[in-house]
Amino acid sequence: MSYVSEQPLHDAVNKATTDLFTFGYKHIVKPFFVFSHTPDVAHDQMIEFCRVTRNIPPLMWLLREMLDYTDPVLETDVMGVHFDNPFGLSAGLDKNCDMPVLLDNAGFGFETVGSTTERPCAGNPKPWFHRLPEYDSMIVHVGLANDGSEQVIARAERAWDKAKSMQVSVSIARTNDELCGDIDEGIEDYCTSMRRAAGRSAMIEVNISCPNTHVGEPFGEPDNLDRLFTALDAIEHPQPVLVKMPLNKTWPQFRELLDVLAEHNVQGVSIANLQKDRSGMEIPAAWEGGLSGGPTYRASNAMIRQAYREYGDRFAIAGIGGVFTPKQAYEKIRAGSSLVMFISSLMYRGPQQITVLKRGLAQLLREDGFEHVSDAVGIDA
Repeated sequence: MSYVSEQPLHDAVNKATTDLFTFGYKHIVKPFFVFSHTPDVAHDQMIEFCRVTRNIPPLMWLLREMLDYTDPVLETDVMGVHFDNPFGLSAGLDKNCDMPVLLDNAGFGFETVGSTTERPCAGNPKPWFHRLPEYDSMIVHVGLANDGSEQVIARAERAWDKAKSMQVSVSIARTNDELCGDIDEGIEDYCTSMRRAAGRSAMIEVNISCPNTHVGEPFGEPDNLDRLFTALDAIEHPQPVLVKMPLNKTWPQFRELLDVLAEHNVQGVSIANLQKDRSGMEIPAAWEGGLSGGPTYRASNAMIRQAYREYGDRFAIAGIGGVFTPKQAYEKIRAGSSLVMFISSLMYRGPQQITVLKRGLAQLLREDGFEHVSDAVGIDA
């Protein structure tokens, strides 16, 4: 039997199993095994589940057979890297590189591991997370907890080598601990992780915008950013570099940062990090951290659209924030995103969310007459 004749049957099975996963997660897994625990405990249990199941090849084969949806319309090349689809896990969930095997077999186009830092980092005091289901959001206050870039990058390299189809990116940031010093110390912190990451992943993301550290975001200032990338430019690395951008800037302030980055060895920007503005939302003041998911959606789309209009010929854009439906992913792409990242919808909707997004986006692209996802990038900008 030919591939063409097998494909409709495979698609029907994939659709049925995806629907089954969606039902099971919504009515069984989420209420009884996820939301029955605090979000910190649920996060730790999820990571442990990934550590255990990655060592069970038959289970990973079954996951791939049941969930992985492929479609040529979704394939794309961005910054010289080939992706089977434009969807990736954003940095912030898989801090220590425990999830690549599961995500690869579930059908992610890429994953961004980290953010990881020069020194191992304990992060902020817990709780790290608070759920806000009424806003499709979580409050995140982790503070870059991770095992340190020496260990995390080595794991990412091994995961990338073994991945069947998924690209692996590493996000690097400045260590959040009591040893933090002046700007020069911060620059060297980034440089150490950049040296470790050179050639060992598909991409490197430089996170300048973590809102949950005690030193703040000093590299969100143009002069400091210029100094940082002058140092990073001197480190040879074959893979493309993206910069994780802050969300809560005015457009003139955002443009200043892009102008600086345009003078350096930077190929893309990730737009954007967590939302700090809680206006109009009923959230306990004692809950520290930035907002993920829904509250970031409109603001990040506006930044993506403006960045594409003015810098689309200079930077590839990875859009982040509030992607729960194929239509929302499509809107980010049409605004100017070549890649789309998410976390919150994975937590609220379940592991099959990647399949829902891919299948739905492929349908939307074909309905509008696009042969490849890249043809739709920036069409509304």
